[in-house]
Amino acid sequence: MSGFLPRSLFGQTLLALLVGLVISHAAGSWIYSLDREQAVRAVGGLAAAQRITNLTRLVDETPRGSRERIVDALSDQTFRVALSTEPPASGPGDDDGQVAEAIKDFLVNQLSLKSGRQPRVSAYWPAASDTVFGTMHPMMGRGPMMHGFGGFGPFAGFRDLKVAVPLSDGQWLSFATALPQGGPAFSSQLLIAMALMAVVILAVSIWVVRRVTAPLASLSAAAELLGNDLNAPPMAETGTVEMRQASRAFNTMQARLRSLVENRTRMLAAISHDLRTPLTLLRLRAENVEDAPERDKMLASIAEMDAMIAATLEFARDEAKAEPHRRTDLTALLASVVDDMADTGLPVAMESALPLIRECQPAALKRAITNLIDNAVKYGKQARCAIRSTVQGIEITIEDDGPGIPEQELTRVFQPFYRVEGSRNRETGGIGLGLAIALSVVQAHGGQLALSNRSQGGLRACITLPVRS
Repeated sequence: MSGFLPRSLFGQTLLALLVGLVISHAAGSWIYSLDREQAVRAVGGLAAAQRITNLTRLVDETPRGSRERIVDALSDQTFRVALSTEPPASGPGDDDGQVAEAIKDFLVNQLSLKSGRQPRVSAYWPAASDTVFGTMHPMMGRGPMMHGFGGFGPFAGFRDLKVAVPLSDGQWLSFATALPQGGPAFSSQLLIAMALMAVVILAVSIWVVRRVTAPLASLSAAAELLGNDLNAPPMAETGTVEMRQASRAFNTMQARLRSLVENRTRMLAAISHDLRTPLTLLRLRAENVEDAPERDKMLASIAEMDAMIAATLEFARDEAKAEPHRRTDLTALLASVVDDMADTGLPVAMESALPLIRECQPAALKRAITNLIDNAVKYGKQARCAIRSTVQGIEITIEDDGPGIPEQELTRVFQPFYRVEGSRNRETGGIGLGLAIALSVVQAHGGQLALSNRSQGGLRACITLPVRS
C-alpha cells in the first residue's frame, strides 16, 4: 500500500489536504441534503397547518346542508378532506407526541378553540402499509424516524400528517396530507457549485503547499551543491521563521567548513614550503659525499622528496584557488589536450564528436583530463579519448592497453600518495596525486570519476558530468 503513496513532502501534504477536502465535502453534502429535506418539510408543514386552519373556518361557517358539497370540492389527491359525526380513530404510527402537540397548539391558537374541543393530530413517518384514507399517496415515502423539532421547528420530523378538528356543531373535519419531499439530494447546480469550490480549494492548496515546501527543496539543493563546492553562494534566508533559521544555520555551517578547509590547505602549503629549506641543505651536504654511488642514491631520494613537495604545493594551491565558472566547449577542451600531447609525440587519439557546451572551471577540468591521459600513456602504452552526450550528462572516456588495476584497488588508487606497486612503480614516475586531483576536480563539478578494467585488456577511466545551463 505504501508503494502507491507519494514519497515527497509536497505530495504527502497535498494528499492529506485532498483527503480532508473530500471528507469535508461529503460530510457537508450529507448535512446539506438533510437540512434541505427538513426545510422543505418544515415549510410544507406550516403551509398545511395554515391551510387546515383556513378550511376549518370556511366549513365551520358554512350551513350544515352545504358542507358535504364544499368538503368534496376541497378534497383532492394530495389533500384529503372528510366530514364525519364521530371523531376518527388515532392515526397509525403516532410516534412523536411533541410534533402532534405542537401542531395541536398551533390549531388551538389559530381557531380559538375552547379546552373542551381539542383537535386530534397524528404526525408520523408512514410504513409500507400505511394509507391516507385508504389510498396510498404517491408522495408518501419511507425513511428513518427523526424525532424532535430539529432546526426547522415542529414540522421537521415527519412525512405524513393527519388532523381531525371539531366543528362548532359537533361534527369533525378530518384532513390527511403528505408533506412535500426535498427532491434529489444532489442536483446539477449543487454538483457544479461543489466542483467549482473543490477546484478553487485545490488550486489554493497546491499554491500554499508548494510555497511551504519549496524552501526545503532549496535547502536540499544547497546541501548537494555544498558537497561539490565549498565556495558556493550562501542560501537566501527567506520563507517561514523556521526556514530562515535553518538557512541561517546552513550558511553558518558552510562558512565554518570553508574556513576549516582553507586553514588545512594553508597549513599544508606552509609545511610543504618550509620543507624546501632543509631539503636544499641536504642536497648541498649530499654533494660533498665522496662515495659516488652513495651520493647518487642520496641525491635521488632528495629529488624524489622535492618532487613530492612540489606536487603537494601544487595540489594545495589548486584546492585553495577558486577558478570562476564559464561556458566552455568540452569537446574543444578535450581536443586541445589531445592535440598538445600528440604534438609531443605521445600516442594519444580522440574520436570525433559534436560540440558540447557546459559551465565549468576549464583550467581545473583540463588538468584532471591531462592527468588521466598522462596515466594512460605512462602505464597503458597509448590513450584513446572520446566524449559524448548521454542521459546522465556528458561522458568523457579515456582507455589504454595496459595491465589494468586489480579490482580491489580500483577505489583505493584515488587516495593521495597511494600507488599500486608493480604496474605503477616509482621508476615510471608519479607520486600518487594525479588521480586524487582528478577526482577532486570532477567532484567539484558535481560529476563522477570511475575506473574499470576492460574485458579485452587495459583500463578505462570515465568522467560523467551532469548537464548544467
